[in-house]
Amino acid sequence: MAFPDFLIIGAMKCGTTTLASQLGAQDGIFMSTPKEPNFFSDDDVYARGPGWYQSLFDPAPSGALLGEASTHYTKLPTYPHTLLRLSETLDAPRLIYLIRDPMARAVSHYMHEWTQGVISSDLDTALTTHPEIVSYGCYAMQVQPWVDLYGQDRILVSSMEEMQRDPQGLLSRVGHFLGREDLVWRDDLGRENVSSDRIRRLPMQRLIVDNALATWLRRTLVPQSLRDRIKQSRQMKTRPRLSPEAEARLARIFAEDRDRLMALFPGQPDLELSYRALPA
Repeated sequence: MAFPDFLIIGAMKCGTTTLASQLGAQDGIFMSTPKEPNFFSDDDVYARGPGWYQSLFDPAPSGALLGEASTHYTKLPTYPHTLLRLSETLDAPRLIYLIRDPMARAVSHYMHEWTQGVISSDLDTALTTHPEIVSYGCYAMQVQPWVDLYGQDRILVSSMEEMQRDPQGLLSRVGHFLGREDLVWRDDLGRENVSSDRIRRLPMQRLIVDNALATWLRRTLVPQSLRDRIKQSRQMKTRPRLSPEAEARLARIFAEDRDRLMALFPGQPDLELSYRALPA
C-alpha cells in the first residue's frame, strides 16, 4: 500500500481538473478516483482513516507515479487542519498549484456555487455573504503555509493562462518537476469542468432528476418544449459582472496578494499572465 507521490492542491476553478485528466492519461501516472478525495481537508473523509485513502491507489500499475487533485487543500480558512494532517502522513510530496486571473476566478467560483444552489443572491452581495469567493483567490495567502513547511523547491506554481497559451509547455514543465520527460498533451481530452455549461441544480435533484426512473418518466410524460423551458429558466445565460465598486475593492486585495506571490516565486512570467487585468 502506498501514498501519493504528488498532489495538485488547487486553486479552485483554475484548471486543476483539466491538468489531472491530462496527467491521468499518461502512461505510468495514476490519478485517484475520485479526482478530489479531499482526504486531509474534510473532517468526514479524514475520519475514514489512512487505509481508505491508500486504497484509492490500489488499482495503480506497479511503479506508476501516484497523484490526486484536491482543491480543498488550499481553501483557508474553511479547512484549517489540512496541512497539519497531511504533514503527519506524507513526508515530502511534490505539490502543484495552479492560479488564474483572480477576478475571473471569483466570478467562476460564484457561478459554480450558483449552479449548486449554494448561492442565490447577485454577485456583489455574494462577495460579502461568502467571503471565500475572495479568499480562495488570494493565492499567496493560500500557498504560503505550504512554502513554510516544504519550501519552494517542492512546489510548482503555474497558471491556467499558461495552460491555455502553451498546454504542451506547461505539461512538459510539470513532467520535469515529477521526473518525467515524456508527457504529451492530449488535445482529444478537451477542457474539463467548464462553469458556463452548468445548470442550476433543483431541490432534491438526485431524487427527481438524477436517476433512471425519473429520467424515463420525465421524457415520457413531460413534453420536450416544456422540458426545454424549465432547463433554460435554470441556466445562467450571461456571465455575471462585478460592479465598478466591487471590482476596485477586489483589485486592491488581489494586487497586494500578487506582490506577495511574486516575492515567493520570483521570475515566473507564467504567473504574471494571471494579473494582466490588475494595476501594476
